[in-house]
Amino acid sequence: MENKIFENGRIFTSDDENLYADSMIVEEEKIAWIGRRAEMPSCSYERVDLNGACVIPGLIDAHMHPVMLADFSQQISALPPRVNSIAELIEEIRRVRKEKFADRQDGKWIEGWGYDEGKFAEQRALTRYDLDEGCSDMPVCIIRTCGHIRCVNSKALEIAGIDRNTPDPEGGEIERDADGEPTGVLKENARNLVTPFMPVPTREEKVENLIALGQLLLSQGIVGVTDMGNLDKGDNYPLYEEAAKRGWELKTGIYYMWDFFAEDKDFDLSGEKRDRDQQIFAAGLKLIGDGSVSGRTAWMSRPYLGRTEEYGLPVCSDELVESAVSFCKRKRCQLSVHAMGGKAIKRAVDRLCLEDDWMEGKENVPYARVEHITDPSEESIQKAAEKGIAFVTQPIFMYAEIESYLKNLGKEWMKECYPVKRMLDRKVQLCFSTDAPATSWAVPSDPFPCIKAAVTRRAWDGTDCGRDQAVDIQTAVKLYTRESAKAAGFPEMGQLKRGYRADFVVLDRNIFEIPEEEIDKIKVQKVFIKGKRVYEI
Repeated sequence: MENKIFENGRIFTSDDENLYADSMIVEEEKIAWIGRRAEMPSCSYERVDLNGACVIPGLIDAHMHPVMLADFSQQISALPPRVNSIAELIEEIRRVRKEKFADRQDGKWIEGWGYDEGKFAEQRALTRYDLDEGCSDMPVCIIRTCGHIRCVNSKALEIAGIDRNTPDPEGGEIERDADGEPTGVLKENARNLVTPFMPVPTREEKVENLIALGQLLLSQGIVGVTDMGNLDKGDNYPLYEEAAKRGWELKTGIYYMWDFFAEDKDFDLSGEKRDRDQQIFAAGLKLIGDGSVSGRTAWMSRPYLGRTEEYGLPVCSDELVESAVSFCKRKRCQLSVHAMGGKAIKRAVDRLCLEDDWMEGKENVPYARVEHITDPSEESIQKAAEKGIAFVTQPIFMYAEIESYLKNLGKEWMKECYPVKRMLDRKVQLCFSTDAPATSWAVPSDPFPCIKAAVTRRAWDGTDCGRDQAVDIQTAVKLYTRESAKAAGFPEMGQLKRGYRADFVVLDRNIFEIPEEEIDKIKVQKVFIKGKRVYEI
């Protein structure tokens, strides 16, 4: 690796002790010096002129599902601008049936992702009968944007043996109509009833999809991700290892969905696999504590709008929680808990607060993370701050799914959700991410709409989402770089400072000076990982 001087830039470092610079020296993949050019130590390295461009640390998405997103990219996208209604989704299903499965083979399914009833022109939920109109002789499955609900057609219900007599699984619901017949909507753990019958992409297909996704993520300025688990059992570690040999450049931490591994006596996260200095490493376990606001399955502290007894539902059992805590303590790995509603957040934080940090003093690696944090109580916020539990949240949710939030929570409650400013004021360890593909946005991994949402606290349609909880652009970038690296446990990443990896992004405009309404229009010009250019527009 050649040593270089990068100069004449407008560099934002995310390092509070040296927040802005114009030049930096890169030696052996790391930053040897960064500051003002007039103070640069003498050296004769090759000089790279940044031409006054805005430079930020490489972005880190601390909560997403890259393998899922990569696979979904090969399926029907039920999102605008391609699909704006149930009628258009039906037409897409018909098209795929005709073009891709003209000679249907047994075992094949038509699959799609991203539907959100709030964005459909019909303003109603999807059902099996809608999917039947698109295709009735092959199984069809469309996953909702939140990833916690799927709608399947009548053929899929038949294959899975689901009928009016099928009981709801623990932590799940088979939605039924007034006559007791399944509507095709499978919520939370019920969505797993069909997965054993669905086709699984080959290993080669998964790797190729992942490599292609890697190029998209780099073009968005993302240099590190965490994989927060699959919808079914599977070890993504070897997929990333193979993809890394063939062009996957991103630092990657992998979390295992404990639901699928708790009974596996051979499951282990010991040894080299957990080495955080590796490009690919196993970070820990993931639990699902509740569902989503848009699906009305997040376990809230107060009832959903229009109902007096509908609070959502808890998903995992106490036994599963205890076994996950025990495993993570033994293996000294992180525990991540999905918790959106106030009751789910309280349950997670209260249990995790009973433990002391089990990460063996690893710098900046929290022993526990709680994901999403839609409607936390003041008590939960204070407890997390005191114990160093990381909160990983997604400003993009209200921005992209405002229709569902207004319908399910109402205008005033919606504004209280994702209280970013309040959590920061209480000194919570907090960071931003997208949860892609589990959000209603055409390109769900794009970080800039997410940052815009945090800064403006306005939805895509202009709805006020609680301006008092907005943060300034500098804070938003820190939460997507420095703080994301801390939550994910990525060593020497997230800041441009001496001794850190030379991971940085060159933008086409200055994100700190443009009107906040234009943040989502920003394009990435170049990306460097360890001082090597890995992307250029």
